[in-house]
Amino acid sequence: MDRVTKLASQNAVVIFSKSSCCMCHTVKRLFRELGVSPAIHELDENPRGAEMERALVKMLGRTPPVPAVFIGGTLVGPTEKVMSLHLGGKLVPLLRDAGAIWL
Repeated sequence: MDRVTKLASQNAVVIFSKSSCCMCHTVKRLFRELGVSPAIHELDENPRGAEMERALVKMLGRTPPVPAVFIGGTLVGPTEKVMSLHLGGKLVPLLRDAGAIWL
């Protein structure tokens, strides 16, 4: 869990993902379209990915734990939470506050 927390705090937006996950692709695309350059950690391509995935399951309380989005070092959540924030007009202010965008 320490590794996930450390990685999550190193960039304004961090996404833990799997390269074959369609919902991960959707979330990554949303952030890129908003002008964000997130740090992306593909768990299926990382030698410590299984360990990080177990930590994310504990943090999120769900499986699969991806995508897991952190903004400003804080766990925002999976796809449903990110999309809810976006549709409610609250995602862009979060991104601005974290220094991920300058709109």
